[in-house]
Amino acid sequence: MAVITAFILNAGLNFGLGLLLAKLMGPADFGLFGLATTGAVVLNTLVFEWLRLSATRFYSSRVRREEPWIRHGLDRAYAILALVLLVASALCAILGATVEMDAEGRLAIAAGAGMAAFGIGLFDYHAALARARFDGGLYLKLTIVKNGLSFLLMAGAAWLFPQPVWVLVACGLSQFLPVVVLRKPLLDPPVPIVRVRMGETWRLFRAYGLPLIAANAIYQITPFLNRSAIAMQFGLAEAGYFALSADVASRSLSMIGTAMDLILFQLAVRVDEHEGHVAAEAQIGRNAGIVVALMVPCAGGLWAVLPAIQGLVVPEAYRGPFVLYAMLLIPGLLCGTLINFGLNPIFQIRRKTVPVIAAAVIGLAVNAACLFVLPARFGAPGIAMAQSAGLVASTLWLAVRALTGPRRLRIAWRDVFTACASTLAMMGCLAPFRHMDPAAALALCVPLGILVYAALVWIFDIAGLRGMLATHLKQRAMTPTA
Repeated sequence: MAVITAFILNAGLNFGLGLLLAKLMGPADFGLFGLATTGAVVLNTLVFEWLRLSATRFYSSRVRREEPWIRHGLDRAYAILALVLLVASALCAILGATVEMDAEGRLAIAAGAGMAAFGIGLFDYHAALARARFDGGLYLKLTIVKNGLSFLLMAGAAWLFPQPVWVLVACGLSQFLPVVVLRKPLLDPPVPIVRVRMGETWRLFRAYGLPLIAANAIYQITPFLNRSAIAMQFGLAEAGYFALSADVASRSLSMIGTAMDLILFQLAVRVDEHEGHVAAEAQIGRNAGIVVALMVPCAGGLWAVLPAIQGLVVPEAYRGPFVLYAMLLIPGLLCGTLINFGLNPIFQIRRKTVPVIAAAVIGLAVNAACLFVLPARFGAPGIAMAQSAGLVASTLWLAVRALTGPRRLRIAWRDVFTACASTLAMMGCLAPFRHMDPAAALALCVPLGILVYAALVWIFDIAGLRGMLATHLKQRAMTPTA
């Protein structure tokens, strides 16, 4: 429960921090900052993601005790790659200061993005270790320290200094310092390093993780290219409008998806460890049904409250484009969450991750093809359409790959159809209230949407959620109180 609490806290504070930075920096500087942070995410994915994914797949409390070389291999690889990244960032900073002499030049922004990628990679790795050990308390502490430092350092940098590069540096520091503060509980018990095992673990990590990071890098490169296209064709201010809409919409949807994945994928790994692959794949099928049952209504609910969010919390300079871009991006972002949390796990548990790359390549190709057509006809919103089209194409291809054939992932199609139909019913109930006064619309739509969808879940027992809730309540009732 602490893991879920920590993630919801993290997502909510990141949401507020993004809005605060957008207000403090203005559309043009926020557009440059958004482009640079997307680049930092791509860099983090290329350099560190294969190790983070390996940590979530191969590290656990049992491994911590019985196979310490797994952690040794992860730590040593992280240290080497982090050193390389820091040296490259320092070189960019030196060249930027001596050649460009501009805090908003390409080299300075590249140095800031490198620092941000370093901090993000280090924090995500140690957070993944805490989750893999099911140490919710440690994960919660990491999250609290990180968010406190993020508000202090990033908002302070945006307030005191006009250049996005200093906010990027503050981002890296706010992610790095929590690991330093909590370094002792994050460590494993000291044991001698088995160097023969080190090479074996690195080969295992590469075979498992590199195909996944190739796919993830493509998925991250796609929005980077789209934001670059908007900046080049329509200006940095337009890129700022797009960045804020994309950040708010993606964080709103990924908050629930990632919170589920923190528990569901580790549960599947535990089942695989104790009961075997057949049981683990069955668990992933059940997990996929839960993902659909919860993510589809989240997307529908976000659509319903977008005008209220714009009227209440979005800075004045971004209003208008915010709702337009967010509505166009929601279908693609929903598909992205279904890929990450519903479809990818079956290939991860089988350690056959090449199909995930093919899906990403197909999505990139569709996105690129749409960029040649849609912006010319629809202007900047055409780029948002292209991004959604690419993610929809990736999802359809990977769904066919995962859900057909002799080794298909078995999911309850009834749950998929009832979740979608129930979401449409919920959206129909909320539609008349979308354009009320923002405060009244939000106060009405959120509880009404939850009530309508929860009632339909209870009636149709979508994804077995009614049975899970009944079992949980029964267990709580039987638990003696102190």
